[in-house]
Amino acid sequence: MMRRVAGMALAAAALMATAGCVRTVATVATAPVKAAGKVVDWSTTSPSEADRKYARKMRKREEYCRKYPDAAECEREYGERPR
Repeated sequence: MMRRVAGMALAAAALMATAGCVRTVATVATAPVKAAGKVVDWSTTSPSEADRKYARKMRKREEYCRKYPDAAECEREYGERPR
């Protein structure tokens, strides 16, 4: 009877140790996929990010043109200057 309990305890310990190994293997196997996903996120610009960047650029340009209305960059499409 004592051997049977010891055998069950050993089997349970082995099962728990294996579960930890399986989890580690799964983490290691999915790490490159997650890293590649991060690189794609960092290297691409979403439409909302592009919109925010464009709006920020236009605000800075408007501010500059208010400060320096005769600057060449401030000419509009038809050659008129903002007042």
